[in-house]
Amino acid sequence: MEREEMFLDELSYINDEDLSECLLNIINMLPDYWFSEAASSTGKYHPEYALGNGGLLRHSKAAMRIGYELLSNPTIGDKYTSREKDLMLMALLIHDGLKLGMPKEKYTRFDHPILMGSFILDNKEKIGLSLKDAEFMDDVIKTHMGPWTTDYNGNDVLEKPKTKYQNFVHMCDFLASRKCLLVPFDEDNNISV
Repeated sequence: MEREEMFLDELSYINDEDLSECLLNIINMLPDYWFSEAASSTGKYHPEYALGNGGLLRHSKAAMRIGYELLSNPTIGDKYTSREKDLMLMALLIHDGLKLGMPKEKYTRFDHPILMGSFILDNKEKIGLSLKDAEFMDDVIKTHMGPWTTDYNGNDVLEKPKTKYQNFVHMCDFLASRKCLLVPFDEDNNISV
């Protein structure tokens, strides 16, 4: 299956056609493991749908869908411009795109939010993003881990979210990782509701 066909729903959530094309460009640049790895190697930090083959992809789609649903509510969504909504949704889909680094490493890279944000900045021309839009995406991706900023050795590596945009992206990623919130997927890894 072509990568574009795997993301028809997600691409349709982006209102700006140029940004939708940018999102597809990013998807096509992501390493193959993003489509097959589990979201959590131990199963401790993600719900059942995010485990096993394709779990990271399903977690990413769930995070974007949660964001889409929240932003569709005027009480929440009216706080953001259409472009801000599009960029946050794009960031949610690809926030863990380099979770195992590039090239692929055996374990999750704790600094993967920084890696992914930098990837967007470094490849903005290939992606088709303006510097302003690339900086926005970098800003919300690099803080998606929320309060979990210290690595396994106690080193402070990541920034905590500060802006409403960073907080929104973290909140959606956090909700997509909760075991009590189950998102139904079909056999093609598409959300089935």
